[in-house]
Amino acid sequence: MSGIQEVVIHDWDELQEAVFDDVWDEKVMRYRDNRIYRGTSDQQWNLVPSLNRVCAHDLTLESQVFRSFRKYGYAELAGYSGFWQLLPVAQHHGLPTRLLDWTYSPLVAAHFATEDTACYDRDGVIWCLDVTDFKRFLPQPLAQKLREKDCNIFTIGMLEKLIPDFESMQKMAPEPYALFFEPSSMIDRIVNQYALFSVVSDPAVLLTQIIEQRSIPCRKLIIPKEVKLEIRDKLDYINISERMIYPGLDGVCRWITRRYAALGPQYNGSRKPPRHRE
Repeated sequence: MSGIQEVVIHDWDELQEAVFDDVWDEKVMRYRDNRIYRGTSDQQWNLVPSLNRVCAHDLTLESQVFRSFRKYGYAELAGYSGFWQLLPVAQHHGLPTRLLDWTYSPLVAAHFATEDTACYDRDGVIWCLDVTDFKRFLPQPLAQKLREKDCNIFTIGMLEKLIPDFESMQKMAPEPYALFFEPSSMIDRIVNQYALFSVVSDPAVLLTQIIEQRSIPCRKLIIPKEVKLEIRDKLDYINISERMIYPGLDGVCRWITRRYAALGPQYNGSRKPPRHRE
């Protein structure tokens, strides 16, 4: 696919090299970049939002889906106001939306690429984008707001003033475009996942289509099934696990279930034992 570069990761060390490659900022003399990441258990899965998976037969159902969420979830949503504040809550609870989850942390993305042991028979992937590459394709009012605030990612407050809903978003430009925004720190899971979201102005257009049509650089770090368990175990050692990603008893139980499963003999049986330094 045009603009999309695939890099195969063979072990933990190569993962570290790939995600920290070329992130040294000479201006501040520190490691800084504008990359964001999305991990999935199967590298064949494209950047398809849940709305497009569930309602592919009729994407106009999007407004009805969201209206039903607000109506039937009214009692629990009383503390939230505004379209862009409700969207992340809906996404968090599993409502089909056009949002895609991303994270600023490559290791959180690696968690999502390796957490599902039912997918250890296939390669995983970490998608990697630079958000600044999308700014030049934004409608002028949106690009101007980012310049005024000297930032690359929208806040909910910025979007509420500029775009009251998806209909308004699509009307801002004849060509589809994508923007990225940070949710409010209202849900512990969102905070712990260092999360942000992408959204495309036209629900029928996928983010990968925009990447290809605009020749936007994109990297896919392929995690072969043979090294998933190594990366998974080492993530656990640095506390990137369900205990942190999903705060609460559900996350603890998911971590315990995976931690004590007999995965080694099943997935590491054919691997050569690691060499130890003398």
